[in-house]
Amino acid sequence: MYTFHVFLVHNLRIEGRMSAEAADRVAAVTSSRPSTPLQTSWFEFLLDASLLEKHLQKSNSDPTGVQLIIQFLEQASKPSVNEQNQVQPPVDNRRNRTLKLLALKVAAYMKWDLDALEKGLTIPVLNMLLNELLCVSKVPAGVKHVDLDLSTLPPTTAMAVLIYNRWAIRTIVLSSFPEKQTKPGPHQMNMLSVVQQEKEMTDNILSVLKEQANDSISVLEVALHLKKDFYVHTMRTLDLLAADNAAANGETESSTAGLRISANELHCQVHYDLGAIFFQQGCTDQPAFEKARDHFRQTKELLKKLNSAVHVHLDEDRLAGYWNACKALTGDCDSCDSQTTHYDQINGMLGARNYQAVVEAFIKDNVSRSLPKHFRRSILRELMYKAQQGETGLDEVCHQLCVCNAVRDALEGEVLSVRFQQLLTKPSKRLMDFILEVCTRSLEKESSSEVPRQNMATFMHTLCESLEELSLVFMVSSHKLFTELLREEERKLLVEQMRKRSAAVNLSAKPLPSFYDIPASPSVSIGQLEQQLILSLDPRRIRQILNELHDIADRPFWRVNSKWDVPPDYINVILAIKDNLTKDMVYILMAKGLHCIAIKDFLHARQLFSACLELVTEFSPRLRQVMLNELLLLEVRAHETAAADGSKERPPSDLVSRVRGYLEMRIRDLPLRQVVGEECVAFMLNWRENDYLTLQVPSSAVNNNPYVKLGQLLASTCKELPGPKESRRTAKELWEVVVLICSASVQHKRSNDGRVGLIKHRESSMGILTRSKFITFVKKIREPLVLTALISLFVRLHSIVGDEIVNEVTAEHLAIWPSSLPNIQAVDVEAVAVTVKELVTYALTLNPNNQSWLITQADIYFATNQYSAALNLYLQAGGASSDFFTKTVPPDVYTDQVLKRMIKCCSMMNCHTQVAVLCQFLREVDYMTAFKALQEQNSHDAMDSFYDYIWDITILEYLTHIHHKRGETEKRQIAIKAIGQAELNTSNPEEVLQLAAQKRKKRFLQAMAKLYF
Repeated sequence: MYTFHVFLVHNLRIEGRMSAEAADRVAAVTSSRPSTPLQTSWFEFLLDASLLEKHLQKSNSDPTGVQLIIQFLEQASKPSVNEQNQVQPPVDNRRNRTLKLLALKVAAYMKWDLDALEKGLTIPVLNMLLNELLCVSKVPAGVKHVDLDLSTLPPTTAMAVLIYNRWAIRTIVLSSFPEKQTKPGPHQMNMLSVVQQEKEMTDNILSVLKEQANDSISVLEVALHLKKDFYVHTMRTLDLLAADNAAANGETESSTAGLRISANELHCQVHYDLGAIFFQQGCTDQPAFEKARDHFRQTKELLKKLNSAVHVHLDEDRLAGYWNACKALTGDCDSCDSQTTHYDQINGMLGARNYQAVVEAFIKDNVSRSLPKHFRRSILRELMYKAQQGETGLDEVCHQLCVCNAVRDALEGEVLSVRFQQLLTKPSKRLMDFILEVCTRSLEKESSSEVPRQNMATFMHTLCESLEELSLVFMVSSHKLFTELLREEERKLLVEQMRKRSAAVNLSAKPLPSFYDIPASPSVSIGQLEQQLILSLDPRRIRQILNELHDIADRPFWRVNSKWDVPPDYINVILAIKDNLTKDMVYILMAKGLHCIAIKDFLHARQLFSACLELVTEFSPRLRQVMLNELLLLEVRAHETAAADGSKERPPSDLVSRVRGYLEMRIRDLPLRQVVGEECVAFMLNWRENDYLTLQVPSSAVNNNPYVKLGQLLASTCKELPGPKESRRTAKELWEVVVLICSASVQHKRSNDGRVGLIKHRESSMGILTRSKFITFVKKIREPLVLTALISLFVRLHSIVGDEIVNEVTAEHLAIWPSSLPNIQAVDVEAVAVTVKELVTYALTLNPNNQSWLITQADIYFATNQYSAALNLYLQAGGASSDFFTKTVPPDVYTDQVLKRMIKCCSMMNCHTQVAVLCQFLREVDYMTAFKALQEQNSHDAMDSFYDYIWDITILEYLTHIHHKRGETEKRQIAIKAIGQAELNTSNPEEVLQLAAQKRKKRFLQAMAKLYF
């Protein structure tokens, strides 16, 4: 309220309309309030350019830096409303650009500390901020980050790419950690829709980041090979960029005038982030733990080198935890690290189930205290969990480890654990002997230190007071250690107290229970049961736990874990179940089953879904059909996963029949997930059930399900491709559908990186699917012919609409597609370009040796001036078609067009001798290009070492002339020696000359492959 009044006074004074009487009234109101600092409003920073830095330099700035970022971006991204009252995207005007720049300047003042930004900003806000960073840093639009050459980019541009990709993998890792689900109170219910929208935005961003995770990892791995220092934007360089908008590709003073980050500092941070993502992937990919270990090792080594790591923000305790976990999981041993050796020894004992050796190690560690207490407790928890799972012989081991940990706590003067105090409620004589043994051995080397001895005396005193049975008290009080640590007066007083207590207990008819005999409170029991509920995958055990929980508290337990997600299509049906126990059971079984499918644990998924099906069959036909659909999806995914892993086994006829039944199913009011239909159609395409899709699928399914429609068009097109006359009718229908999918209803002037476009771009609703859903569907297809047809379609489409790659990229079956578009402006050129690259990249992950796809990918690189990558792929295509050049490369692979592009690639990389050799491969030798290349003296290849691969006498004679003219005697002799080879004599039969040429071709291409692979 105070801030509001001051703001009112300020405005009125500016406008000159405030009377003295009005000022007195406002002052009277405000004078009764306690004085609080005036909060600076966001718009004030627009009016005064120098205010931001002054504000951030304050010790307790209000609002804080991250709050300012939120306010700036929120104001800059507010949608506008036109005269027709229609909501429009935010206007790209000077005000909004300035607000975005202010947000970036705040982040620059924070030195782009992702730890601080992640703590204060939500994922959508931080995504928006970093996308702005990519924009102002002039990161090339429409090009994936993995395709960029970081070494050639301006320093701040490269750093922007690295910051974004570091954030991407950090966000994936952080999202995998469990979160406590917040429960809205009555006053928050109106905020649920806003929270739900933000959650959906976050989920969309996370899905894209996870999809592009491998690209982000590749970008960061490339950065580790760059040895130069890096520069990141500061407030000053951002001002320079704003003042110099016309600069191309960030080549301004701001490119090198930023904050310098040393290569070691950046590598240290990147190694840590890569280690974290590989560690997270290790849950489903065991070898990833080894990669994580290597990255964490590099992080530790770089941290030692850095005396003052100003720009390295990482939690060293967390790094130590990661490192120890990796060592344990990989079985690696580093003899130079004494602490790690202890971990290795204990983990080796656990692996060998030598539990008594673990107990012995804990007792010895009570003396050396080299193992952290959290590690010791984690070992105890692990063994207790194994005991709960039914492993025999572990109860006594757990008791002994609990005693060891309690003695360690006692020696350091800490509070004893509840678990140990519960052990003392009914201890056996054997347990007491063990406690006394541990106490004695833990003090062997502590005779000179007084504090641990005093702590141990206190522990012995507490031990006697905790024991109910008098014989055990006398057992402790008569022990040698007890008499050494406690004075005689203390011993006598304690024993007397124990006797009196024992007599009082005997006089009582009904002894009072001790504190630890009292049952645990309901909240403790619920917490333990909830933990078991989260961990369990056994349907029977889940039901048993839920029964126990509902006996204790009548509330919903399906919200225990925020990671339990059920598709939105099913939530209303499940939450409509009246019985709370059944509702919890159905929700949790389905959520756990879906999680198991996501991590490809199909065995447990089947058990959970089968149990859920059995449960819902009793009361809900709708839910029964839902579960049958989900079981079908499970079987489809299981079979597709096996096929992707190399299995050639065709799906059983029963599964194919069930898929057909689903596609033909029409049940009113039944919630259907699009993904089920999507994967069923992809399944039918992958197993070439083209006759069904083209002839037998009902028209109602085609009209109502966009995936069935798309599948039918793909099947029809592919069915006629191998024939002598390729049909254009079905191809034209498929073409029209895809063109609509790639048509944009809203065009932005400025677009961000390809991956981000999937999130930010307002996709057209003109097509039967959005482009992102179309790409997701295509990436479930494995059938080569379908992928070849789609690649061909998009290559043709891009050749029509694109400005950069006009008739440059080749593919199979281009002739079946139309050669023009009636409404070319409606097609989103960037979306088409990105889709071509995504399609070819995905196809090559399935079959890296497909010659057609390799040539298409190479053409894409060639057209975007990435000559080294293009030449690599042209060579891969040739190698795949000739058993690594042991046979002749077929002429339909190395056409004259491909060879000319290889020649240009070599020329652009200044490998001029390679150009001359490749000129011989053409049907008609290109002497002009060869001679011009050989005239170049600044060649980056091995020059004369390639002369052995030249078989054309004219080129060799020209080489001899050139070297003679330059006075290069040695190189001239090499050329003369090559001419003098008998098999190159022009008088030889044509067969001999051809054989000599083929032999040199193979050897040259093998040499090139070794250079560029």
